[in-house]
Amino acid sequence: MAFEIIESCVNCYACEPLCPNRAIYQASPHFLIDPDKCTECIGDFLDAQCASICPIEGAILDELGAPLNPIGSLTGISMELLAQYQAALEATYQAAVAAKTA
Repeated sequence: MAFEIIESCVNCYACEPLCPNRAIYQASPHFLIDPDKCTECIGDFLDAQCASICPIEGAILDELGAPLNPIGSLTGISMELLAQYQAALEATYQAAVAAKTA
């Protein structure tokens, strides 16, 4: 039972001092969690302290690989709305590329 910090971590240092077990450490290219030390804050706090402070959605995963802060949980942007924005952005990009090559 341990959490995992993935590539989307921006090394903001917010989580490291909050870990009650000192399981989070600086590494390259991003912070990591020592699985032998991580207790998921069980017995210390109701919520995982690393996830409670992390400003990046999806940067910390549980033991099943699910993000503790899923996309939209911090920004309030739903997956559907995010998909619409991404589609509109891609369409704008494709139109710009087509106009440039025409």
